[in-house]
Amino acid sequence: MDYEFRIRTRLVFGAGSIERLGELASELSFRRTLLVADPGLKDAGYAQRALGLLDKVGIEALPFHDFGINPDSEVISAGHSFASLLNVDSIIGLGGGSSLDCAKGINLLLTNGGRVQDYFGYGKPAKPLLPMIAVPTTAGTGSEAQSYAVLSDAATHKKLACGAAGLAFRVAVLDPELTLSQPREVTAASGFDAIAHAVETWVSTKRTPISELFSREAWRLLESNYETVLRQSDNLRAREAMQLGACYAGIAIENSMLGATHACANPLTANYGTTHGEALAMLLPSVVRWNGEMSAERYAELLRGSGRESDDPVRTLAQRLEQLAAAGGLQTRLSGKGIVPEELSSLAVDAAEQWTGRFNPRPFTYDGALEVYRLAYESADSSLAETDVELKAR
Repeated sequence: MDYEFRIRTRLVFGAGSIERLGELASELSFRRTLLVADPGLKDAGYAQRALGLLDKVGIEALPFHDFGINPDSEVISAGHSFASLLNVDSIIGLGGGSSLDCAKGINLLLTNGGRVQDYFGYGKPAKPLLPMIAVPTTAGTGSEAQSYAVLSDAATHKKLACGAAGLAFRVAVLDPELTLSQPREVTAASGFDAIAHAVETWVSTKRTPISELFSREAWRLLESNYETVLRQSDNLRAREAMQLGACYAGIAIENSMLGATHACANPLTANYGTTHGEALAMLLPSVVRWNGEMSAERYAELLRGSGRESDDPVRTLAQRLEQLAAAGGLQTRLSGKGIVPEELSSLAVDAAEQWTGRFNPRPFTYDGALEVYRLAYESADSSLAETDVELKAR
């Protein structure tokens, strides 16, 4: 088996590690930097704290806050317009996945021009990108460990995965104390996102023996601590485990990609505005069941990694994922979001075109996407009874 494995980002982990931000930026010769942080980070005082740490070492930082969750091409264009007049030599992303992806998107346009849509795919930038530091404040996307920015096309609402080696952060500062103040719903949704990353990368057709190490450890850390951080928001040990688990899952994504769950989740976000974490919660158990004929042994091994043995690993894992989603107060059925059965076919068309579906262990097509959506809808729904009988027969 031939493969490559890369970790392009230096990880600096530990409670209070944000205090090293000025030192780390100085090591990279930052002098005039763009600080990309969502408005919530500004309101919480974290952005001001970062500005102060940079100011102490003589680095001028210019903040950009004008964006929300799921940054799209218009937001990136606005960020580029703002930053293009500032003559910055570097970028710092502070916040959740939206802040980190927004920083990456702005970097693309600042250095290479054009539109975000021009960079869909991998390796499109022709010119070097600015050096960047990530300071994630949620345990979720793992963007701090990836060379991709996941952005939305403002016109079509479709996800655009834009990748380049230069989009990898030079340093990621993992300070679990920064996650203590996040709202419970953010902890729940972002944490389930990370859990989905661990499960999908574990069975991806692009996985490698090294990526498996990160997927397995990510699952162990996340599965055993998710419910704890929801019950005990101030439990720093559990926060540490969640942040490391999310980062490890991000490293696994970088080297093994994802699968059908993310392929089916993206159309839900694009068409219904469903948050990414909740979309995954509604779909991942059904994808596990749908993949079962190809991945039962893999799922059994993943369960053993968290101390769980089962004669029916597909069912056990799917039920455990539903249990975790319920603990986070996340919706677990498509029917609960006002989606009607007649809309599943159009969702499946979009899902079948998603890039991540190519790496699913069971070949993923329109028919497969439609089966997943039907499984995730609600088996008790009488309008789907015939389909349910057919699926069980298979």
